[in-house]
Amino acid sequence: MALLLKSRGAILILMLNLFLVFTGIGLVIPIMPKFIESLGITGGIVGMLVAAFSLTQFLFSPVAGRLADLFGRKRLIVFGMLLFAFSEALFGFTSSTVLLFVSRMLGGISAAMIMPAVMAYAADITTNEERAAGMGFINASITTGFIIGPGLGGYVAELGLRVPFYFAAIAGVLAALINLLILPESKPVKRESSKSPAVDKKPRGLLTQLRYAYREPYFFSLIIVFVMSFGLANFETVFGLFVDHKFGFGPQDIAFIITFGSISGAVIQATGFSWILKRFGEKRVISVCLLFAGVFILLTLFVHKFWLIFAVTFIIFLAIDILRPAISTQMSMVAEDQQGYVAGLNSAFTSLGNIVGPIVAGFLFDFDINYPYMLAFVVLLLCFFLSIRTGKPGRQEAPASS
Repeated sequence: MALLLKSRGAILILMLNLFLVFTGIGLVIPIMPKFIESLGITGGIVGMLVAAFSLTQFLFSPVAGRLADLFGRKRLIVFGMLLFAFSEALFGFTSSTVLLFVSRMLGGISAAMIMPAVMAYAADITTNEERAAGMGFINASITTGFIIGPGLGGYVAELGLRVPFYFAAIAGVLAALINLLILPESKPVKRESSKSPAVDKKPRGLLTQLRYAYREPYFFSLIIVFVMSFGLANFETVFGLFVDHKFGFGPQDIAFIITFGSISGAVIQATGFSWILKRFGEKRVISVCLLFAGVFILLTLFVHKFWLIFAVTFIIFLAIDILRPAISTQMSMVAEDQQGYVAGLNSAFTSLGNIVGPIVAGFLFDFDINYPYMLAFVVLLLCFFLSIRTGKPGRQEAPASS
C-alpha cells in the first residue's frame, strides 16, 4: 500500500510539472504571428525555426534515453526543465534570428531530455497492471496543458507580445524546482532476461533502424506516418500566420479556436475514442480522418466568415486529435513483441515529417499564403489512398452479441 501511494504521488508530480511545461509551450502559440511580424521574419524562417526544434529533438532523443539510464531520471528531468525555461526566455528576449534558432534548438533538446525520462520514470514506479493508467494520466496532463496554454496566452499577450515567453520560462523553472525538491529518484526495475535475447535481433542504432525499415511488414504504415506528419505540419506550422494574414485574427481569436478545438479533441479521446476504434477499426478510422483533414484544410481557402472558419478548423483539429492516437494504436497492434522498436520507428518517421513539413510550408507561404494548404490537401489525400491500399480494416464492425 505504501509503495502504491508513493507511485501515485510521483505520478501526480510528473503530471504537475508536465502540465506546467506544456502550458508554457501553449502560451506562445497564439502570439507567434504578431511576434514574428514585429521582427520582420518571413514564413520560410518560421518553418525553419519549427524544423530546428524537431531536428534537435529527433537527433538527441536516443542520447537522452541513454543518459536517463546512466544518470537517473530525476536529474535529466530537472536539467531538461531548466533548459526549456532558458530557451523560452531567450526566444522572448532576443531580436536576433541566429539566437532565435539557438533557442528553438535548445528547446528541442530539452523536449528530448524530458519526455523519455518522464516515461521511463513512470515505467519504473508502476506495475504492468498500472502502466497503461499511469501513461494515460501523464498524456492527459500534456493535453490539458496544451488546452489551457493557448487560451491563457491570448490574454497574457495583452501585457506585451514577449510576456508569454517569460511566463513559459517561469513555468519551466517552477517545474524544475518541484522535481528537484519533491520528486524522489526512481529505482529502475531489473527485468528478467529469460526472453530478452529475441529483442536484440533488431538493429539498435537509429540510422540503422531507418535504413532497414523497408524490410518490415509495417513499412507502408511507416510511410503513411511520414506523409501524414508532413501534411499536418504544413497545416499547423503556418496556421497562425495564415489566419492572421488572411482574416486579420488577433492572439485572442487564434487562442479561442485552438483552445476550443483542443478541448473537443481531449473529450473525444477520453470518452469516445475507444468505442470509435472498436466500432470501426483502426484502419478505417485513420482513412476517414485523413480524408476529412485534407478536405477541410482545402475548404479553409474558401471560407471567410468567422463562424465558418471556426467550424472548418474545429473539424480539422478534431480529425487530427483522433488520427494521431489511432495511428499509434495501429502501430502497437502490429508490433507484437517489438513494442519499443516499432514505437521508436513511429516516432522517427513522425519527426522526419515534422522536420521537412514546416520548412516546405514556410517557404511556400512566402510565395502565396494559400500554397501550404493546397499542398497539405494533396499530401493528405495521397496519404488517404495509401491507407486504403495497405489492407483491409484491422477490425470489422463489432458483431452483434450472441
